[in-house]
Amino acid sequence: MEQNERKPWKKNLYENQGYEDNYTDTSFLKDLKKNYNLEQFSLKQCLFGVTKISQEISIVTLFLIIFYHLYTNEIQPQKLLFNSFALTGIGYLIYIIYNGTDSEIAKNVIEDSKTVFTVLIFGYVFSPILHNLTDSISTDTIFSTTFIILFFHLLLHDYGIDGFLVSRTISLNNGIFASICLASRLSTPFHAFVFLVISVEIFVLKPLLFEKIWKPAMLIPIIGITIYYLMNISKVLLVFYLLILFFINIVCPIIFQRLHNHKCTIKGPWDEAIIFSDDESDFNK
Repeated sequence: MEQNERKPWKKNLYENQGYEDNYTDTSFLKDLKKNYNLEQFSLKQCLFGVTKISQEISIVTLFLIIFYHLYTNEIQPQKLLFNSFALTGIGYLIYIIYNGTDSEIAKNVIEDSKTVFTVLIFGYVFSPILHNLTDSISTDTIFSTTFIILFFHLLLHDYGIDGFLVSRTISLNNGIFASICLASRLSTPFHAFVFLVISVEIFVLKPLLFEKIWKPAMLIPIIGITIYYLMNISKVLLVFYLLILFFINIVCPIIFQRLHNHKCTIKGPWDEAIIFSDDESDFNK
């Protein structure tokens, strides 16, 4: 039988239509879709979107700066604890304003006060144990381990984008574990207690507040404070910090935006079938 006498080709794998197995009809690509549901990003969106990464890097840098000042006894722990309580109180007021109605505020304050009081008591009681927890480990090992742990904290941190590496729990655990490691190298248990309180404020409470109020413009004072303190500690660390921010804030968004705009995806009848539930099917109709 000649090809023009054959019945029209159909996308039917379960019937012998008289065509070769590798036959491709001209109508096969009529359902081809390019860049289906592909979202394009402007350079401004890329620059603003990456500010959360720079914010977390700056916060971790400030965390290490606080440890440095406690480690060298350049700041009194009582003063640092008072200032941290004051900043935390202001942040908490902002948080409850954003997060609750007038009828819920009083109840939330009471419950949260109980939690804070309990954590402070237990933290103060167990700070001598945590202070001596790693006495048998060398300081160089502690510092190297802390650097690796904080790197994974930054890698796994939730920056508002879903991904297989994102894990709030593991990121938080890395931050707290790094705090315990560094606290063991401070001079007194009270220094360790103050440092652990600040680490809880940074790694536990700060994300809850910034999730509500974060704006890209907030990165400016955070970077300014970090630069000021790094300038008084090490010019080399300051240059290294600025180079990292430049690469992440400027270079990476430009590269991403250029490559993403040239991205080409295809969707067609050869794609794997997706089975929806009844609710999902109704939603997609």
